[in-house]
This record gives sequence, structure tokens and C-alpha cells, in this order.
Amino acid sequence: MPEKPLQDTTVTARLSLTEEAIRQVKSIMARDRMEDCGLRVAVRDGGCSGMSYHLSFDKEPAPQDVVLDAGGLKIFIDAKSAPYLQGTVIDFVGGLYGGGFKFSNPNATATCGCGTSFAT
Repeated sequence: MPEKPLQDTTVTARLSLTEEAIRQVKSIMARDRMEDCGLRVAVRDGGCSGMSYHLSFDKEPAPQDVVLDAGGLKIFIDAKSAPYLQGTVIDFVGGLYGGGFKFSNPNATATCGCGTSFAT
């Protein structure tokens, strides 16, 4: 079940991570000794459908970032990406060929087969 959506008061940004996604991010952070970092969720130009999701770790938010908290995990979203991520749920799914983060984005009008690219 997804975590309660998070909202910042200055820039509208609603983004949910499931408990499994939070657990996986924290596990990766511990493995790579990055516990003092936050998860950066961004949208960039490119990919099969025109835009792609990008996940990385940053120690500090940039001045214009929306900063959210999900189960003790800090999330940084740049102001340009925030509207594209409105209402998005990030999950982690496993499978025979490996696992990965899955984005369910209500703003996407088309997605590619790999699940990391979308169009609005």
C-alpha cells in the first residue's frame, strides 16, 4: 500500500513511495554508505517517449528544490520536474530477471516498454 502522498507548501509536488520502494532506497543508501543523503527524483528530456525519470542521491537540496519526507527518507525534486511528478507513485518490483523501480504517473499520456520513459 502506498505511503500517504507528501506535499510541500511552497511548490505543489505530490509524490508517493511505497514501503517497498522506501526500503529498497534505504538499503541501497546503506550499502553505498550514503545514509546522510536524500533521494533526488527528476524528469529529464530524452528516452523512448520524450521524457525519462532519473533517480540519484544528493547530500543537500538545491535552493529551488521541493523537499519531502517519506518514512524518514528525504526526497529532493527540482522545481522543473515537480509538475511532471504530481501524483506519481514509485514502487519497487522484483522478478525473475531482476527488480527495479516502477513509476505510476497519472500525467503520462504514453509510456515506453521499459517503464522509465514517458510523454505528457
